[in-house]
Amino acid sequence: MKAFVTGATGFVGSSLVRLLLKEGFQVGILARKNSSLVNVEDLDLSLHYGDLRDLKSLEKALAGYDYLFHVAADYRLWVPRPEEIYENNVQGTKNIMDAAIRTGIRRVVYTSSVATLGLKKDGTPADEDTPVSLKDMIGHYKRSKFMAEKAVRNLAESGKLDVVIVNPSTPVGPRDIKPTPTGRMILEAAQGKMPAYVDTGLNIVHVDDVSMGHLLALQKGQTGRRYILGAENMTLKEILDTIASLTNRPPPRIRLPHNLILPMAFVFEAISRITGKEPLATVDGVKLARKRMFFTSKRAERELGYTHRPARMAIADAIKWYREQGLI
Repeated sequence: MKAFVTGATGFVGSSLVRLLLKEGFQVGILARKNSSLVNVEDLDLSLHYGDLRDLKSLEKALAGYDYLFHVAADYRLWVPRPEEIYENNVQGTKNIMDAAIRTGIRRVVYTSSVATLGLKKDGTPADEDTPVSLKDMIGHYKRSKFMAEKAVRNLAESGKLDVVIVNPSTPVGPRDIKPTPTGRMILEAAQGKMPAYVDTGLNIVHVDDVSMGHLLALQKGQTGRRYILGAENMTLKEILDTIASLTNRPPPRIRLPHNLILPMAFVFEAISRITGKEPLATVDGVKLARKRMFFTSKRAERELGYTHRPARMAIADAIKWYREQGLI
C-alpha cells in the first residue's frame, strides 16, 4: 500500500505520516524546496518536491501511489496578501484533486476543518449537517476552506473521484513547530503570558487522534461524506485553567469583553501592515471568538469507530513537547 501525504512537514501531517508508517504503508510526501523537514527528517519515506500551485509537479509526485491524504492548508488568520490563502487552499486543492484523477489515485481523504461548518445559536454542539453558507464564513481562511471543501464535494457527487472529507476541530499536541494559533495560545499561557481571557470556547482534540480519524476515514468512510474529528468542548477559561494546573501557575482571573479587544486588533493589524510581522491579535480572530466553536464527533464514532482521549491529555502532551524544545 502506497500513500501520499501533502502537508506532511506540518503539525497534523507529520502525525499522520508516523501513523501510516506504523501501519505498514509506503509513504510519499510533498514539500517545497524551502520547506523545513524537521518534523519528518527521521522517517523512512519518499520526498517529492513540488507546489500545490503547479499541477505538473503534482502529477509527477502522485504517479504510482494508491491513496492521497490532502492535509496541506494555509492556516493563517492574517496575511499581507489575502489572495495567497485562496491560491493555496482553493486552487491548490483543485490542482491536487485534478492530479489525483489523472494519475488514478484509488481514494482520497481530504482534510477540511470545522471552520467550514455551521454553529448552533443556542451554543450546543454542532454537527456535519448544521446549516451554513459562504456568507457565514468570517475571514479569508474560513472562506477559502469552505470554497475548497465545496469543490471537493462536487467531485465526489459527480462520481469523478472517490474522496472522503474529514473536519478536524482544534488539534493540539507534539510537533506543532510553527506553532498554530491554538498552539501559540497554549505556549504563551504555559509561559505565564496570558493573565486574561475572553468568553469563547473550542473543541480540543489530540493531534494523534485526528491522524487515526484520517486512517479510519480511508478504510471506512462513505464517499462524499464528511466526518468531524474532535474530542472535548471547553471554554477558553477551562483551557487556561487546565494549562495553569499543568504548569503550576495561577489561572487567569481577568475576563476581557470582546468590544474592548476589537479596536485593539484593528490597531495591531495596522502596525503589521507596516512591519510585515504577524499581529498580536487579528480582527477575524476576535470576531470568531464571539462564538463558541463546539462540535460533536458522534458520526465519526458511529460510522468509523473513531475514539479520542481526554482534552487534558492533549494539552499535557503539547506542554511536554514545548518543554522538550526549551520553550517553557
